[in-house]
Amino acid sequence: MMIISSSPRRLLIAFVSAVAALVPFYSAHAEMSAWAENEGGRMRLVALAPDAGGKIRAALQIEPKPGWITYWKEPGNSGIPPQITIAAESGVTLDAIAYPVPKHFFNGAIEDIAYEAPVTLPLSLTAAGKGPVTIDAAAFIGICKDICIPFQANLQLKLGPAIQSHPQEEAILQAADARLPKPPSQDFDVTAHAMSPDRKTLSLDLVLPGEGKAAPDIIVTGPSGYAFTKQIGGKRDGATFKVDIAIGKLPKDYDISGKHWSVLVIDGERAMETTLAFQ
Repeated sequence: MMIISSSPRRLLIAFVSAVAALVPFYSAHAEMSAWAENEGGRMRLVALAPDAGGKIRAALQIEPKPGWITYWKEPGNSGIPPQITIAAESGVTLDAIAYPVPKHFFNGAIEDIAYEAPVTLPLSLTAAGKGPVTIDAAAFIGICKDICIPFQANLQLKLGPAIQSHPQEEAILQAADARLPKPPSQDFDVTAHAMSPDRKTLSLDLVLPGEGKAAPDIIVTGPSGYAFTKQIGGKRDGATFKVDIAIGKLPKDYDISGKHWSVLVIDGERAMETTLAFQ
């Protein structure tokens, strides 16, 4: 399934996108910025002071209003993945964004990979120098109900000394980390994977936790902007599961050799994410 597609939702996103640029700065002299708000929800930046190596634990908190959703890193048939940019002049760089386990929604022909409740995206940042740090971040997300609204805000945060204690911020960051998918383990892993010669199906062998009968939810992410979720002929035998994932149209002349894709597997209350390497 190709993520980038034409739909009424996406057309509305394009129509109203110019409005997003009008959102002003939301700043604070603390470890949490002020909330930026729009019709579908609100968001803010949370961070702790840099450690001795300049590493900053931070997060983007997003709170959709009831009935609204916001998107995972690969959103589905339509929607906008979260985008965060740190101003270069702030001396802070964004190293990585982590994503808690999303939900898989189907509404007719529309498929969404998203969050329907408050979600916190952990951010790994690095400060270039010593002394006080000011983070100037531009956050851009999609937030949808019957329509999708681009939500952009400039969030500014001045960090205090590292010697101060910030239990509220610590609790927010710890709770966000707890919602991330886990790495592979002995009882939850992809044990084999193979792409068909025609690149139409990806075969997966998995070991799953528990002895459930239902198929797990599997989301394979390939090139940027592409996710694949359609299962073909899945068979669960206790803790083992074999399935083919339908691969839709890939970019023209795409060479899978040497590429690394990701797979998120959700089985009941547990979720695991790992990398698929192709020779």
